[in-house]
Amino acid sequence: MSKAKKVVSAVLAGVMASAMVAGCGQSSGGSDSSTAASSSAAAAPTAAAAEAATETADAGEGAAKYPEFITVDVFDSQANYQGIQSGWFAKIVKDKFNMELNIIAPNVAGGGDTLFQTRSANGNLGDLILTNANKGRLQDLVTAGLVLDMTDYMKDASYLNEYPDAIAKCNSLVQEDGIYAIPSTVSLLTADQPGEVTDPTCALCLRWDIYQQIGAPEIDTFEDLLPVLQQMQEAAGTSDSGKQVYAMSLFSDWDSTYMQNAFTIGQALGYDILGFAQLDITTGDVYSIIDDDSPYVRALKFYYQANQMGLIDPESTTQNYDTMASKMSDGAILYSFWPWCGMGLYNSTDHTAEGKGLMPVPMKEARFMSYGPNPYGSTDFDIMVGSQAQDPQRMVDFINWLYSPEAIVCSGSQTASAPGPEGLTWELNSEGKPEFTDFGKQVLIKKDQTAVVPDEWGGGTYYDGISALNYQPVGIKDVNPDTGNPYNYQMWDSYYDLTATALSKDYEEKTGYKASIEYLDSLGELSIVPGNDYVAPAYSTDITTEQEQCKQIIVDSSWKMAFAANEDEFNATLQDMQETAKGLGYDDVFAVDQKNAKDQFAAYQAARGK
Repeated sequence: MSKAKKVVSAVLAGVMASAMVAGCGQSSGGSDSSTAASSSAAAAPTAAAAEAATETADAGEGAAKYPEFITVDVFDSQANYQGIQSGWFAKIVKDKFNMELNIIAPNVAGGGDTLFQTRSANGNLGDLILTNANKGRLQDLVTAGLVLDMTDYMKDASYLNEYPDAIAKCNSLVQEDGIYAIPSTVSLLTADQPGEVTDPTCALCLRWDIYQQIGAPEIDTFEDLLPVLQQMQEAAGTSDSGKQVYAMSLFSDWDSTYMQNAFTIGQALGYDILGFAQLDITTGDVYSIIDDDSPYVRALKFYYQANQMGLIDPESTTQNYDTMASKMSDGAILYSFWPWCGMGLYNSTDHTAEGKGLMPVPMKEARFMSYGPNPYGSTDFDIMVGSQAQDPQRMVDFINWLYSPEAIVCSGSQTASAPGPEGLTWELNSEGKPEFTDFGKQVLIKKDQTAVVPDEWGGGTYYDGISALNYQPVGIKDVNPDTGNPYNYQMWDSYYDLTATALSKDYEEKTGYKASIEYLDSLGELSIVPGNDYVAPAYSTDITTEQEQCKQIIVDSSWKMAFAANEDEFNATLQDMQETAKGLGYDDVFAVDQKNAKDQFAAYQAARGK
């Protein structure tokens, strides 16, 4: 057992001896007022909901425990909003902790890691820090004295007691004793089941209506997809706003050590990437991404062929994700690598009512990656307390609260389908099952962006009040102990009853399944990445330098290959990339990545019980 794990276990052992703590969220006491609401209830919560709000957020609760009101600086590497948190989530935080959250977001500020480096150099990242713990970052933060050891402040951290192993594993990333970070997306579910609710993270997601229009031809391989996309593009006409429609549209701002959009093709075939190593998650085979026969190079050939056929948006080389997203919402793109992206952006109420929308379709060679629940959580995004925090105990209390049922329903990731506060958007019916209030139907089912929250709940629109932390404490499918139902409202019986559309009915009729993840699993087209405790070690300084030298040539060459004028140019660019990268130390980096990939696969097998 590591030193860090010993410390965590010692702290949490005492906590676990305490009585189980029920969630702080209030219960409606079996009310089913949503079924008997007045006609005006669609525009505002019920009176019972308002009363519940008062009970939930006693105005004196936070001030009594924390007399001084403070503004908390939150450095958040995944936040998509910068500034003071507003609305209903802000009110809950103020009422419970007498504080407000000032979000500092590098995603908004721009400049990549510049803001992180600048604030680190000044010795103060923030009161709360949300960033990755892996890849040596947590150790760097500890070494630099930028994060606080929370051990002495966690004696009453009653909600964190469910996850001692996850906390220990996360903090084993540093040599020093202590608790410096809490991992996200920790799950109590078994690790070898699909972790997604309705659709896998990666899938072949096509405009279902147009795919059916051309006869829904079977697709065996990615290469077979190209003539299908060509037929769809010819049949599509123009977008909602009258713009040219393309089969696919790419973007570059998510590139890292490789072209992100090429990695997604590998994901659909069951390959993960660790640095420059591409891992078959089923067999354990490892490929160098720059080799002629790698799945990565195959993906580049796919894009080359697609571009030669006129199927790729010509602005792909210069646009970012946001620009691509606006085109997806407009119906100008027919294929998405990720269901959450294509379906989330295009499948509006109006579109799906007309039978229009993107849906996952099968492909015989596919092994779409599905990520299983992880009992150890994720070290890709974690929460810490800054060493200069003005009130460390309050910060730890807040983190502990984030893992409570009350907070989980209110503060999950923006893509995790958190239902919001009990009493405002949902309540328990007479059978003890969660049901949407009329206001909940308005904002969560109809996605009404203009719906105004009553003043007693914080005012403003509902969507303006969503937690800007973009932090998901527990797994998306984990069960709320207060309701016996998943936190994710898309898994509630009441959700299915309310969301049937012409599109979903057609999909169910054609496939026999409501959820694509069940359909694709029935066809044997899923590869489940089991939740596991593996974390790749940090590179040495020499390897880091060599990787930085190699990655730019790989990324730049990948884009040149995808948009090569002809096959000769494609092959010449590939050869130049291989030779240049190897001259810059590629083989040294790959040797490390290859070992890490094999260790990762061993962790997969252990999680599978093999």
